[in-house]
Amino acid sequence: MPVRDPGRSVTAVARRAQIVAATIETIAELGYAQTSFARIAERAELSSTRLISYHFAGKDELIQAVVADVHANMARHLGERLANCADSRGALAAYIRGVTGFIAEHRPQMQALMSIFLEQQGTERRGTEGRGAERQGGEGQGAGPAGGYDAGTEREVLGHLQRILAAGQQAGEFRPFDTFVMAAAVQRSLDGLPFLLRTEPGLDLGHYAEELVTLFDLATRRTR
Repeated sequence: MPVRDPGRSVTAVARRAQIVAATIETIAELGYAQTSFARIAERAELSSTRLISYHFAGKDELIQAVVADVHANMARHLGERLANCADSRGALAAYIRGVTGFIAEHRPQMQALMSIFLEQQGTERRGTEGRGAERQGGEGQGAGPAGGYDAGTEREVLGHLQRILAAGQQAGEFRPFDTFVMAAAVQRSLDGLPFLLRTEPGLDLGHYAEELVTLFDLATRRTR
C-alpha cells in the first residue's frame, strides 16, 4: 500500500501507484531497456504517456519510485515477521524465512529489481569504459538507472543483520564470530535467489528457506 504524501491528493497517490505497478509488470516481462512510457501506458490502460509525465519527471524518477515501493513493501513484510520474535535465534530464522517468502510471493517485483540492478551495473561498466575513451578523445556514457542497490542500502541491510547477530552473542545464544562476515553470508544467500529463479523457476523456496535456517543456525549457535 503506497504511503500517502500530504502534498498529493488521494487521486494523485492512486494514479502514481497504478503507474508504479504497471512499470513493475512491464520491466518484469520486457526488461529495463525495453520499458518505455508507451509500454507502461499501454499496460496501465492510460490514454496518453502524458499522464505518466505529469506524475514523474522522467524514467529515472519513475524507477526510483519502483525501487522505493518494492523496498518499502519488503520492509513491512519483514517487520511483521520480526515483531514478535522471542530471541535472536528466532529473529535470524524469521529474517531468512521472511525474505525468502517475500521473494516467493512477489516474483514480478523481484524480477524488475534484478533487471534494474543488472542494467545499472552494465551502464556503470560502459560509463567506466567511456570515461577511459573520453580521456583519449572519445565520449563517455551517461549514468545508470536511478535507485539501484547502492552502498547506503548495503550498509543498512547488513547493519540490521549485524544487530540481530550481536544481540544473540550478548545473550549467549550465538558463538563468537565476526558479525559482518556472517551478516554478509546470510544476505548473499538471499540476494542470489532472484538469479537462481531465472534458471530454476520451479525451485521450492519453502525448502530453500528451511535449509538456510538450518545452515545458519548451525553456523551461529553456541555449542557449549
